Amino acid sequence: MNAAASTLTPTNRVLTWCLHLLVAALLVLAAVRAVTAGQPRAAAVVAVAVACGLAYAAGPLMPRVRASRGAAAAWLGVVCALWLVLVVLTADGVWVAFPLYFLQLHLLPRRAGLVAVVATALAAITAFAAHQGVFSPVAAIGPALGAAVAVAVVRGYQALYRESERRRGLIEELTATRADLAEAQHTAGVLAERERLAHEIHDTLAQGLSSIQLLLRAAERSLPDTAATAARHVGQARQTAADNLAEARRFVAALTPPALDGTTLAGALERLCATTGTHHRITARFRLTGSPAPLPTTHEVALLRIAQAAVANTVRHAGATTVEITLRHLGDEIALDVVDDGTGFDPEHLPAPDPAGGGVGLEAMRTRARALGGSLAVESSPGRGTALTARLPVPAEVRP
Repeated sequence: MNAAASTLTPTNRVLTWCLHLLVAALLVLAAVRAVTAGQPRAAAVVAVAVACGLAYAAGPLMPRVRASRGAAAAWLGVVCALWLVLVVLTADGVWVAFPLYFLQLHLLPRRAGLVAVVATALAAITAFAAHQGVFSPVAAIGPALGAAVAVAVVRGYQALYRESERRRGLIEELTATRADLAEAQHTAGVLAERERLAHEIHDTLAQGLSSIQLLLRAAERSLPDTAATAARHVGQARQTAADNLAEARRFVAALTPPALDGTTLAGALERLCATTGTHHRITARFRLTGSPAPLPTTHEVALLRIAQAAVANTVRHAGATTVEITLRHLGDEIALDVVDDGTGFDPEHLPAPDPAGGGVGLEAMRTRARALGGSLAVESSPGRGTALTARLPVPAEVRP
């Protein structure tokens, strides 16, 4: 019987049917009492009660009444008009005012509904007093109390309904937010994995391929005059290619770098220096200070990758004759120093990262260090070499 009938909840449907049954029961009661009491206008009472019941029953069956507040108000006006005729004919019609209160509060705007309830209550009190022949405050209590109860119940129900709708909106918003968060987390995970693989490839495969390129160029320059030297360069290039193939397979299997298999971080760094000195015209030295202690695999991998990237940058860009790697165990942190005597550069005026040209090394190294709560510092100036220092905090559970 309201504009929202098509979306009634099960609770609303139960309340609506209870209201229908109450109206029907009160109209039947008025008609039956008029007949059994032998009222002089019993036939008229029965006719008006039937007409009021039919008018009331027609409302829920008419689509316009269900869809339009204006049509619902007009239908309610017809029902109230027939009720006024009934209450004039019999005092028993007064009780029909109670369900009318609920209809008026539900179908009419807020202020109009209150005015209609007050008017209906006054009409019921006046009609009852007229039938009794005398006005009694006690007789006025029933309609007035019924009106007050109806207003309180409807207002309370509307407040609960608004709160329910607000919570439903919050739940829908929360559900949508959770879906967005899950999607964002998935996207962040994908991007993080892409970044991790990009760093791994840059620090290993890309550097290895660059080394292969340098070795093959050296072999080209040696041919055909010094075949032995060229053969040595080609052999070194082949070994580098094999090492990088092993790295690629480790990426796929998500294992630790081959350089750390069966050895410590210090051993891997010493081997890096030996390999660099063998493959390139540069003297690479390794030093270890402090009391060595076991490190988490993540720390060992990060420091090894930083060292590999730093040495690769020295070989490719610095034009250095020596590079020294120092691993320092400092108790609550571990530091890695890579120092060369190359041409150096201005750290404040670095070129923009160029993935095609390999210019992502320093940023990748910083990202690795920061991911483990550490830092990376670079000191350099043109013509004065470069010193790179990476520091990582050592977890308390593995400190000596």
